[in-house]
Amino acid sequence: MNYILFDDYVRDELLPFTFVRPVADIRIGIMTIREKWQSFIRQSLSSYTEEYLSNKFPLKTESDNILINGSVLPDANLLQKIKILKINQVLIKDSAIIAMRLDSENIKSFNVEDFEKYEKINVTENIFRISNLWDIFEKNGNAIKTDFEILTRKRKSQRLGKSNKLIGDKRNLFIEEGAKIECSTINTNTGCIYIGRNAEIMEGSLIRGPFALCENSTVKMGAKIYGPTTIGPHSKAGGEIVNSVIFGYSNKAHDGFLGNSVIGEWCNIGADTNNSNLKNNYGNIKLWNYPRKKFVNTGLQFCGLFMGDYSKCGINTMFNTGTVVGTCANIFGSGFPRNFLPSFSWGGVSELTNFDLDKAIEVAGRVCQRRNIVFGEIDKEIFANIYKQTQLYRDL
Repeated sequence: MNYILFDDYVRDELLPFTFVRPVADIRIGIMTIREKWQSFIRQSLSSYTEEYLSNKFPLKTESDNILINGSVLPDANLLQKIKILKINQVLIKDSAIIAMRLDSENIKSFNVEDFEKYEKINVTENIFRISNLWDIFEKNGNAIKTDFEILTRKRKSQRLGKSNKLIGDKRNLFIEEGAKIECSTINTNTGCIYIGRNAEIMEGSLIRGPFALCENSTVKMGAKIYGPTTIGPHSKAGGEIVNSVIFGYSNKAHDGFLGNSVIGEWCNIGADTNNSNLKNNYGNIKLWNYPRKKFVNTGLQFCGLFMGDYSKCGINTMFNTGTVVGTCANIFGSGFPRNFLPSFSWGGVSELTNFDLDKAIEVAGRVCQRRNIVFGEIDKEIFANIYKQTQLYRDL
């Protein structure tokens, strides 16, 4: 069987994070959604996504194909329902396609919004799905717990060194090979804690679960981290972090507060940067929505910063409650920038100008090179497409 993860209308709801990736490559919990499905199915899955992303995330079709909604997180019961689908049957939940099975001919005309010609099977059980930006941190605790069970089942953790203080059940702590933890306090009473391969928690750190520190990432000295929080691979985390997700290859290495927030890949948070996650009037927080081109009510009292991939901010930057920063923005200066900062923006409160595309590509190349990763021609083409797509927002 050939498995494909597809993007539907939710893809636009999850911008700016889906500018550079399919929905399935969003990290929530310990793994990305794609990695979760791979752990269940035991094989790779290709992507049906935006045309400009297809060179980096190519579609693979065969004579028999199962398509799975990339915003849906797997579980054993759902997988069983998917596996018994027949050709031209589709699983539906609340008018959205969850999964379908198509042959090589029908997949050519596949449309995520048109499934009337297929035999519909309604799913009555709850589906674990992300459909809004804030779902990424709101549902992160459950995702960490599920991933922890998958990744640690029938495996033995490395020992926690004697210089550390463990509060809670040691069965809720898993340390991968090569990880280092010294002189820190680890509290699993509030949730499980996963420390990835070759990750490090430096001296004096205070960690409360649920928490995931992915491979080759570092928690800096004296950090205070409250769960549910995920620090993706090859990242640095310092200061105070609450209920946030960092996808990977990003740094929030210094003092400052990050709360109820999501940070993409290849981002850098300047020293002493803070974000607000609660309004002074304790009211619900509104957030920029790309498909509606306006701010929408999240229904949340706590909601912080959403920073798209390759974006950065200077030292002492202050972000308002519910701020959305696009892809490859460079934010700096005193005062509070506005709550929506378009992709390829340059500046802050006093003035926002265009970040020249060629210069942005040059900087991205340098950033990736530091991690021995090539920012190639396909990445440059994706940047050019995003730059063109988002020009209207810079003209607002």
